[in-house]
Amino acid sequence: MHRFFVNKDNIKESTIIIDGDDVNHISKVLRLKKEEEIIVCDGNKNEYICEIHQINKKEILCKIKQSKINENEPEVEITLFQGLPKAQKMDLIIQKCVEIGVVRIQPVITKRTVVKVENRDLKGKLERWNRISEEAAKQSKRGIIPKVLEPINFEDAVLLMEDMDISILPYENQHGHGIKNVLNEKTTEIKKVGIFIGPEGGFDDQEVNICLSKGIIPVTLGKRILRTETAGFAATIMILYEIGDMGGYK
Repeated sequence: MHRFFVNKDNIKESTIIIDGDDVNHISKVLRLKKEEEIIVCDGNKNEYICEIHQINKKEILCKIKQSKINENEPEVEITLFQGLPKAQKMDLIIQKCVEIGVVRIQPVITKRTVVKVENRDLKGKLERWNRISEEAAKQSKRGIIPKVLEPINFEDAVLLMEDMDISILPYENQHGHGIKNVLNEKTTEIKKVGIFIGPEGGFDDQEVNICLSKGIIPVTLGKRILRTETAGFAATIMILYEIGDMGGYK
């Protein structure tokens, strides 16, 4: 069954209005008709099985048949702090990390970031990145659309990571202490996890030392060195596996 997201204001007692780009997608691309069923989500883990009642050029009116809570969201909120990579690598990172289960993606400008973030280009980039997130959320049957936020500098990212229950720094010079160790050593409940991934070339030594001084924990992701566009996937999967969200349940 096809899945769509709407603003909660579009949901009334027994009806939902779908507007925007999804109208053309439903009517022209998918060619769905009246009385066909779809799933509509409000982006806050609530989803509705609906029947298409009316289709016009600007909106689609749906009748709610059943409502339920989406059960596909991880119990742990993972925020990916991603050093901005070159070219289209960010698109891939967003798509796959949303599929896997992150709740938000925070782009970060570090010393080794090559990409120049110009104000005139930023709006377009954010719109594209969040469209990618929405499509990945639909495909993976998420109950939310993870937000891709405006890029921030390294120092601000470190401050945000201090608010997490656990913050980790995958680091190639760390050996023998991995994500499993960090999670097992935590004695209090873990609800929020931050993952800090550097751009191509990684973090410089000064940045690593700053992270360590702020309690961000360096971890190894294994014996092989991963690219920036791979490291976030791997770290997220390891965390979700260890908490029982992937590969079986504890």
